[in-house]
Order: sequence, then C-alpha cells, then structure tokens
Amino acid sequence: MERKELLYTGKAKKMYATNQETVLLAEYLNQVTSLNGAKKENVEGKGELNNQITGLIFNYLAEKGVASHYIQEVSKTEQLIREVEMIPLEVVVRNVSAGSFAKRFSMEEGINLPFPIIEFYYKNDKLDDPFINDSHVKMLNVAKDEEVMEIKKQALEINAALVEMFRKIAIRLIDFKIEFGKTADGKIILADEISPDTCRLWDVNTKEHLDKDLYRRDLGDIIPVYVEVLQRLKNM
Repeated sequence: MERKELLYTGKAKKMYATNQETVLLAEYLNQVTSLNGAKKENVEGKGELNNQITGLIFNYLAEKGVASHYIQEVSKTEQLIREVEMIPLEVVVRNVSAGSFAKRFSMEEGINLPFPIIEFYYKNDKLDDPFINDSHVKMLNVAKDEEVMEIKKQALEINAALVEMFRKIAIRLIDFKIEFGKTADGKIILADEISPDTCRLWDVNTKEHLDKDLYRRDLGDIIPVYVEVLQRLKNM
C-alpha cells in the first residue's frame, strides 16, 4: 500500500490517501492533549501504543460482530482504514461516575450508574465540542432520527463488548468516547480509535488510573500505564 497526499492533521493522528480508492492510512502521533487542545505536549511512544491498542480492540470488536473502519496495522504507528464520511458527533458512554459527569451532578467518582448513559457532544473545535441532545442533533442536521437510534444501539452494543473485554484483564471501564462514520452506501459504522486516550480505565484491584487522566490531572507519566494496557490486551 502506497502512502499518498496528506489529507488531514488532527490532535492525535494524520490521515493520508493511498493508492487504493476508499482506503486511507492513519498515522498515530505522539502528541497528548487535554482541555480541547489547550494543554498539549509531545510524549515519545504514545502514538505507537495507541495504534496497537486500537488495532487489538477493533479486532476484538469485529469478532463480536461490530463493524468498523479498521482494516489492519501496517507499522508500529500506522494502520489502514476504510474511508467513511465522519459524523460530527462525539458519543460518550458512561458506566461509572467520573470526570465532568461527576462534577456536573455533584457525585463522588466511582459510583456505578444504574444503566449506561449515552451523551452526545457536537464535534466542533471552535465551539469547544458542546454537550448536545437529540433535538440539537436534528436541528444541526448532524444525523436523522433513525440514524441517532442506530448510533445509540451500536454504542450500547460496543459498551457491552468492551466491558466484557476489559473485565477479562482486570480493568474497570468507567466511560469512553467513540465516533461513527457512514460508508458510501450509507451504513453507519464505528470509526476513529479506542485507546487510553479515549477511555477511562481503572485497575479493578488497585483503582489505579490506566488512561489519559494521568496527564489531564498531572498525576504522572502515561506511557507505563499505556504499556500495561497493551500487555494485558496481548495476554488476554
């Protein structure tokens, strides 16, 4: 597969065209960010870890019947993906109170929620990715009613699969962010990445953070815990 022109540079990835139509090459970067990019720095090795972790998770989900844009890993920092039209929504699924959710409702962190809660955020850097509801999604023409239902359905299915997967490696899935895209024939599938950058992960026994909260909260180096997550997934 031949890398062609650069199409897009984001906070965590660069996207390139390839010599195969409808197939893109995603290169994972070492940049780590928080506060919508207001805080950022280069962390050596992060891109390599997230590329591998995402590949393992997407392959696991494929075995569970979850369709995604992921094709295969082609280098330590690169993977091939299907080209899709990205839906400008960040879909957050919460299983346990933490972060902004706990602050919003004045809850202690670590409380199991009675059911998984799905939240939508409008993916727009200029607006700081605001929290929106189904009516806003419709008003902004982001997705149709039936597409919102499909996104929610898939999000819950993905959550169930991820909770089971992480439980096997003694990790508690607190919450996570995913994105979706549409194929040329209009099918909605999982896209972007799933990694410690996009999930809150706590060790079941020690309650240690195994995710980007270490960077967000200035708690320590993210690389050792990302390595730990990768090794547990490899040994699953």
